[in-house]
Amino acid sequence: MVGDSDLSRIGISLPQNLLDKFDGIIGLRGYSSRSEGIRDAIRSYITYYEWMSDVKGERQGVITMVYDHDHRGLMQTITEIQHENRETIQSTLHAHVNDERCLEVILVRGDGAKLKDVAEKLMALKGVESVKLTTIPVN
Repeated sequence: MVGDSDLSRIGISLPQNLLDKFDGIIGLRGYSSRSEGIRDAIRSYITYYEWMSDVKGERQGVITMVYDHDHRGLMQTITEIQHENRETIQSTLHAHVNDERCLEVILVRGDGAKLKDVAEKLMALKGVESVKLTTIPVN
């Protein structure tokens, strides 16, 4: 990984609402610039990715997911993914957060790589706001 002293300049495009939320967080957390906030966010993303990559062996856990239930075809696709992974998914809990958003909690058990695969399939869906996999070793 490149050290903080070896800086590279990049350009990114973001939707205005995402940038507005990010700027709000930067202000609340006391960052001196967007760049500082983006560096911190990227470090967190890398740490989470590395942690997710280390999910191995027999695991028990939960996948928490927030999504827009009005997004066309999304609920059907989520259901299909869950049915395709019946051997891994033990139970689900569905809650309506508000008129547009739903929270789903999925209890999973199985090989860590398989659990990660299910979570990543859900993460990739348009209309899904967030997915988090949390596991513990069974042994």
